[in-house]
Amino acid sequence: MTNDSCAIWAPRTLSLLRIISGYLFLLHGIEKLFVAHIPLGSLMGAAGIIEFIGGILILLGLFGRIAAFICSGEMAFAYFMGHVAAKGHVLTPVHNGGDAAVLFCFVFLLIAASGSGPFSLDSLRKKS
Repeated sequence: MTNDSCAIWAPRTLSLLRIISGYLFLLHGIEKLFVAHIPLGSLMGAAGIIEFIGGILILLGLFGRIAAFICSGEMAFAYFMGHVAAKGHVLTPVHNGGDAAVLFCFVFLLIAASGSGPFSLDSLRKKS
């Protein structure tokens, strides 16, 4: 690939990564709130709310940097509380089941730092 094609495709693939990650994150929120019926006042309920609302915002690329930053923090918290502390302080994600939490954390950190990309409502808001 030439530098020109990288300059064209990198922002587009960032948008694609954001859309797919937001969709998957939204599904986790739907599971907690509407399938498992976790109480909203619990930590898992708060996680479900963040995942549901954050997933929608990230999927749409609306207030993407802020939403991704909050969701990244939630995933860091979930990893250490739900996977490291709950599994006897095992730090390796392969052994404590925290692979998805770590991956979501750093994908959302990338989006928080880079923005939502060209295929987003944030991009449309900037043009108007």
